[in-house]
Amino acid sequence: MSVDPLRVRLPIDLDYMWSAGPGSSTYLQGLSEGRLVGGRCGICGDVYFPPRGGTCPRDGVLLDKDVEVAPTGTITTFCVVNVPFLGQQIEIPYVAAHILLDGADLAFQHLIQECRPHEVRLGMRVEAVWAEPSEWGPSLASITHFRPNGEPDAGADPSSRTS
Repeated sequence: MSVDPLRVRLPIDLDYMWSAGPGSSTYLQGLSEGRLVGGRCGICGDVYFPPRGGTCPRDGVLLDKDVEVAPTGTITTFCVVNVPFLGQQIEIPYVAAHILLDGADLAFQHLIQECRPHEVRLGMRVEAVWAEPSEWGPSLASITHFRPNGEPDAGADPSSRTS
């Protein structure tokens, strides 16, 4: 006796709740208020923005102090994106860059706009461009992008600078 496979298609709905935890909650609340809040390790003193779960990856301890970092920073690496993808909302080419914010010790990724892609370079100084305050929320989308701020470029290795 042979049995044909049975297939049933049903709509699926999954409700869940997510808790950001203490370290991320302060960071997310800061973005809702137009502030950039990272966390400092009590052992090595490094400041992480975003706070990466509230734990120092080097020492394995909870970040014990909230630290507000500047909305300005330095491009440490970047990529010019020339390939379109499904759902794309940004005109190509565009630049995604790692930005080391002043007062932080770990770069994070965001968009660079208001300049041509070929003008972007390592060490370029940039500043955050915030959305309208009515659009701020607990998300990096509160910052629409970063743009050159006109300051002289940082040295060849911006991660070696002193804060």
